Amino acid sequence: MAVRSEAAGAYFPRLAAERLDIALCRASATVARAAERAAGEQGLGVGRHLVLKMLAAVGPCSQQLLSEELRIDRSVMVGIADELQKAGYVRRERDPRDRRAYAVTITPAGRRALDKAEQATPAFLDRTFAALSAGERAQLAALLGKLLTAD
Repeated sequence: MAVRSEAAGAYFPRLAAERLDIALCRASATVARAAERAAGEQGLGVGRHLVLKMLAAVGPCSQQLLSEELRIDRSVMVGIADELQKAGYVRRERDPRDRRAYAVTITPAGRRALDKAEQATPAFLDRTFAALSAGERAQLAALLGKLLTAD
């Protein structure tokens, strides 16, 4: 029979304070699972949502650029683009500037799917980050932005 001490129940917060990498990985996994569930409720996975969001913001671009900017593995990006095209949310056409590449463009149906998903995002963020004040959320966003742009 395993014995659980009260001290063991307080171990992870101590570990997280010592090892920010571990804390960030665990927090990231928790948020990623919640985001995938929420995106699934909208009929999109997180990757598909992000691709539509970027296309709506910057216009047509290559799968390679989407992959690089969104930090999605290139082989995974091909599957996401295939799924979005099959759903009618994007179209892929040969890039006139580089015939080897495809330009991915969001369609009106893709914009509608994105709008629906975006409407649900604030409530998801409020639930997921409820333990943080607005100021703490802004601070976390700034800190994560610094980490993501550091090489």
